[in-house]
Amino acid sequence: MIRVAIFEDQSYIREFLSEIVRSSEELYFVGAFPNANAVESIIKKHKIDVVLMDIQMPGISGIEAVRLIKNTKPEIQVLIQTVFEDNSRIFSAICAGASGYILKDSSPEKYIDSIIEVYQGGSPMTPAIARKVLTMFSQNNPIQKEYQDLTTTEHKVLECLVKGLSYKLIAAECQVSFSTVNFHLKNIYKKLHVNSATEAIGKALREHLV
Repeated sequence: MIRVAIFEDQSYIREFLSEIVRSSEELYFVGAFPNANAVESIIKKHKIDVVLMDIQMPGISGIEAVRLIKNTKPEIQVLIQTVFEDNSRIFSAICAGASGYILKDSSPEKYIDSIIEVYQGGSPMTPAIARKVLTMFSQNNPIQKEYQDLTTTEHKVLECLVKGLSYKLIAAECQVSFSTVNFHLKNIYKKLHVNSATEAIGKALREHLV
């Protein structure tokens, strides 16, 4: 089961998200916290796979909390929550180490799918945000050519990833199962010497692989 912790200052949203996590057989509810002021001690105390982090909270902001989490336990995946698409803050959160973001008016099914996707190495975000992040990567990272050639299927999966498609949409586009997409992405990460979807997309654009 995927162990999930929630950081959200508004009590009714915190309770709503807690119920979403509890309702899923694939997720385990670790706890919900009204702020991120003790985020470092919380992630050290509990085994956590994915954090749902409000982007704006009193005290330590969601963006700063992401940095603290990634500096303390980089293996934890962080999914940023926001009320509306504030491109600047979302971009800052992703640059701080967040794996993606979700709007707070999303359905319970969307929340569960996004948590699972982040845990499996995906990066849920709109194409506009993805493009902004990738532009930053292409401008600030030196070109490296140490990678293995991709198979035809892996290349197609990478193309879909660059377009900002979710795992489910990639599976439909490539006419393969969800688990097969996950298998191909793991091979892609290994061949490109990267650890996440965002890094894979950035390298694909820098190296003109797609």
